[in-house]
Amino acid sequence: MLQKKLAGIEARYNEIEKLLADPAVIVDYERVAELAQEKAELDEIVAASREYSRVVRELEEARALLDAEEDPDLAELAEAEIDNLVQRRDALEERIRLLLLPKDPRDDKNVIMEIRAGTGGDEAALFAADLARMYMRYAEARNWKTEVISAHETGQGGYKEIIFTIKGRGAYSRLKYESGVHRVQRVPITESQGRIHTSTATVAVLAEVDEVEIDINPNDLQIDTYRSAGAGGQNVQKNETAVRITHLPTGLVVACQDERSQTQNRLRAMSILRARLYDMEQRRLQEERAQERRSQVGTGERSEKIRTYNFPQNRVTDHRINLSSYNLSAVMAGEIDMFIDELATREQAERLAEA
Repeated sequence: MLQKKLAGIEARYNEIEKLLADPAVIVDYERVAELAQEKAELDEIVAASREYSRVVRELEEARALLDAEEDPDLAELAEAEIDNLVQRRDALEERIRLLLLPKDPRDDKNVIMEIRAGTGGDEAALFAADLARMYMRYAEARNWKTEVISAHETGQGGYKEIIFTIKGRGAYSRLKYESGVHRVQRVPITESQGRIHTSTATVAVLAEVDEVEIDINPNDLQIDTYRSAGAGGQNVQKNETAVRITHLPTGLVVACQDERSQTQNRLRAMSILRARLYDMEQRRLQEERAQERRSQVGTGERSEKIRTYNFPQNRVTDHRINLSSYNLSAVMAGEIDMFIDELATREQAERLAEA
C-alpha cells in the first residue's frame, strides 16, 4: 500500500513538472503559482520516496550477491551491508509515513499569542510577563518577528494581559503546544517571610487567519470607539481612536487602542477577532470528531495545567509528557525546544497509530 501511494504521488509530481514546462501553461500566472505550490508541497515526500526506492533496490542486489557468495569474508561484509540497508529502509519508511500524514493547514501560519495572569495576584502578572519574554526570546532565536498588539500592565512590571504576534514560517506548528495553564512556584518579591507561592498564567496560541478564511457578517458586530488611555498632559488623546468590537452571536469582545488611528485599531481588532472565531470553530469540530482527543498531547485545553516552573528546585516540568529540565534559567531565556520536540514526536506517534 505504501509503494502504491508513493507511485501515485510520483506520477502526479512528474505531471506537474511537465505542466510547468508547457508553453501553454506558463502564460497563466495563477495556474503556475498553484502548480508551483503543489510541487513544493510534494518535494520532500518525492525526494524521500526516490531515496527509499534506491535503498530497496540496493538491498535486493545485496541479498542476491550474498546468496551467490562463497567466500566467507565477503559474505560477512555483504551481511553487514544488508543490515545497514535494512536500517536505512526502515528509517525511510517511518519518515515517509510521517510525511504522508495530513498536515494541520494552520501549521505555516503566523501566531497571535495571548497571555493572561491567572490566580496569584501581582505574582501571576509578573509570571505572565516572564512567559511573554520567554516566547519573544524563542522567536528571536528563530529569526521570527514579534509585535505587541495590546498590553495591560500592572504597577510592578507585570501584565494582567498581553497579546502579541509572532511572524515566521512554521510559527504555529511549533508554538501550538504551548496553549494551556502554566504554573509557577517561587518566592514572590513581595513575600517577607520567604514562603513559596503558587501562581498561574494562561497561554492561548491562535493561528493568524486571513479575511477569506472566515466570513464575519457585519450585522453581527457592535463597534464602539473611545479615547485611548494615555499618560496625561500632551499625550491625552483628543480623538476617539480606540476601538472595541463585540461579536454578538458569540459574545466575544476585542479591544485595541495601541495604534495611532481608529482605522489601524479597527484592523488590529478584526484580525484578533477572526483568529479567535477560527480557533473556536476548530475546537468545536475537534470535539465533534473525537471527544477523547481532548486529553491527548497538543489539544491545548485551557483548564489543564500543562507545565510547572519550580524556581527553588531549578526545575521545569511538562506534565503532558512527564519531561523535566533542570536548567530553568535557560528555559526562561527561550530554550523550550526540548519540550516542543517531544510533544511533536508524541503527537506524530499517536496520529500514526490512529492512521
